[in-house]
Amino acid sequence: MDRSTALNGPPITRRKLMAGAAAGGGLLLAWQLWPRSYASPLVAGAGEEIFAGWLTIGRDGVVTVALPQLEMGQGVGTVLAQVAATELGADWRQVGIEPVPPGGFFANLPLAAEWSPLWEGWLGGGDAASSAVGAFARRNDFTVTAAGTSLAAYEMPLREAAAAARDMLTRAAAERWGVEAEECEVAEGFVIHTGNRLPFGQLVEDAARLEAADPAPLRPMPAFEEPLAGESDTPTLYPRLDLPSKVDGSHIFAADIRLPGMVFASIRHGPVGLPELLRFSERDLGSVRGLVGVVRSKRWIAAVAESWWIADRALAGMRPEFTGPGALETAVLESEMERSVETIDDTSARIATVGEPDASLANPTLVRRFSIAPALHAPLETACATARFSEGRLELWMASQAPAAARDAAARAIGISPAKVVLYPVPAGGSFDARLEKQHAIEVAQIAARIGRPVQLTWSRAQDMQAVPARAPAQGEITAVLGAQGQISAWRARITTPSWMRETGERLIGNATPEAAQRESRGKSDTLAVEGALPPYGIAHVAVEHNCAAITLPVGRMRGGASAQTAIFTECMVDELAKLSGRDPFLYRMAMLGQAPRLAEVLRRATRLAEWDGGQGGSGEGLAVVRMGSDPAMSGHIACVAHVSRGEGGIKVDQLSAVVDIGRIVNVDIARQQIEGGLIFGMGLALGRPLGFESGHPVPRTLGGMKLPRLADTPDMLIDFIASDAEPFDPGELGVAVAAPALANALFALTGERSYRLPLTP
Repeated sequence: MDRSTALNGPPITRRKLMAGAAAGGGLLLAWQLWPRSYASPLVAGAGEEIFAGWLTIGRDGVVTVALPQLEMGQGVGTVLAQVAATELGADWRQVGIEPVPPGGFFANLPLAAEWSPLWEGWLGGGDAASSAVGAFARRNDFTVTAAGTSLAAYEMPLREAAAAARDMLTRAAAERWGVEAEECEVAEGFVIHTGNRLPFGQLVEDAARLEAADPAPLRPMPAFEEPLAGESDTPTLYPRLDLPSKVDGSHIFAADIRLPGMVFASIRHGPVGLPELLRFSERDLGSVRGLVGVVRSKRWIAAVAESWWIADRALAGMRPEFTGPGALETAVLESEMERSVETIDDTSARIATVGEPDASLANPTLVRRFSIAPALHAPLETACATARFSEGRLELWMASQAPAAARDAAARAIGISPAKVVLYPVPAGGSFDARLEKQHAIEVAQIAARIGRPVQLTWSRAQDMQAVPARAPAQGEITAVLGAQGQISAWRARITTPSWMRETGERLIGNATPEAAQRESRGKSDTLAVEGALPPYGIAHVAVEHNCAAITLPVGRMRGGASAQTAIFTECMVDELAKLSGRDPFLYRMAMLGQAPRLAEVLRRATRLAEWDGGQGGSGEGLAVVRMGSDPAMSGHIACVAHVSRGEGGIKVDQLSAVVDIGRIVNVDIARQQIEGGLIFGMGLALGRPLGFESGHPVPRTLGGMKLPRLADTPDMLIDFIASDAEPFDPGELGVAVAAPALANALFALTGERSYRLPLTP
């Protein structure tokens, strides 16, 4: 972000200047909201015709569906293709997907609305249908993949496009046969009328000449699959499209890109607290065979060579040193959090209020403080990008959850217009929201511009751990008042954590450096950073407060979002209150879920699935429930029962049993994969090694050192889904949020000791 300073005044950002201009007159605001037309970046190949900007159909009958979201293992390409194939009536064996570059045509409106606190200062927020959200999202090519919004954003546009194509194919066939289009049907890639059948490929040219119907004639039912209780191995009619290439090794990730004359770059960033390059040694560089050059910036240094190994060894020999306010240490980070907690009475902001909590909390029954350590994303694939800069144009090959932001930042970094940048999206080998960050796009663009050859930049594991902002630490002070029957009558959640979503937004939308993003977000409340803190139970008086912690560590979003932290505060406290009241934790929760029938049902079925026996002392049984989403009717619901025991060297997780209600399920197989993967991810956060810092470097520094669950540590998992016709909810983050509190409560039942820290320490 460009910054300047007024005379003796606060820093003025370009965005603030825009906001001031808009506030001073309606002309700028009207220009920002003026309706515009945005073309689809999808291009038809030879022998193909494009339909509604969303799909192409070839003369060979192959249907290709545009994919505007990053495929990072969550199966979004398969799910969106299934939506289109079902509406179109295509044969799944002839359906493919094509990642498309960012464009306003494919704007993710629900996510832009959800994240409106990050940008609404200059246009105003609103829901996904508001003109302000639409203007922001389309003008900024906002196709960000995050927070489980892909289906909400793209199901209906895809259905409408596929329905229009089906109608055009049907009318083309009806004209040939001299019949009414309404008498025809479409199935398995054919238009059918009595004894006549024509495949899509033979109709596509005639169909493309017709005018699309408005509105598109949608089928009565959208794509869905009926879950069968206990049927985890039931074959799916829509197997993952990316599975065969991942199995045979032909799937192209960022590190697989190869260009003529390409060289390879390794990089070193400054430790946390020492961001600026101070000095490095060039003494022995002349003797390094294969070294192409060295590129230095204010905040990093990179070596470029004929292989990545040569470049990395050259960097090691250069021994770069960095400077800044001071390297971060674990003790410093902990003291920063404690100082923030000490000011909570003066600095916390009220986020939500139910009833009259202030008066009701005068004489609390129980007060507990929970502490969550920062955490690393650590996807299997580290940050990697390839760039080619030639004749004033930049080409980028990279996996990005925010491709337009990465494209624009790379353009600014080398002083060209974003219109002169082409970003070719490739899938990611995992992310967990690490690929929301775009620093590697900036770096590879600058290196390619300096070297004059195509360059592939790959961060080492240590650099990826160091340079990707961590999940923020958090402390939750929960205060509860019990009534005469042991029920919760009043509740207050005071959460101390940085405004990490605002910080993410400053980097993502404002293009700020990590330090500038911290300054801009400091002292501002962040509703997204405490999302899920409002308990789903029937409590008459509730207060939720956010206390913005001021810490040195740059932080950002991680899979599970705030719910992966707030669920721990809520569910562990409820479990302790059940114990205090002498009640079964299951029955105690059920008594408070009269106004949450979907959550009560998943809890009831989960305890039956897991053969719940009361969670008595020594049993190793623990449970937790989570509802994600602001509207209960459109939320995701999960209940999990964990069984743990003492094992060699620590705690062994024997079984995780979960029941899930995510509304209408498009692909049961992928939904199950996402719940299972989320549970394992949450298990790693709960039982792995805590993240610390030594001289600004994260500790541990390897995947092995993080003590993540291995195959031998993976518990038996029983997953059931509830059939529902409610709006679909993405399952990708539910398992992450529910796993840690279920395990914490199981650990308490096993040992009799309550851990108030995450990772768990009995």
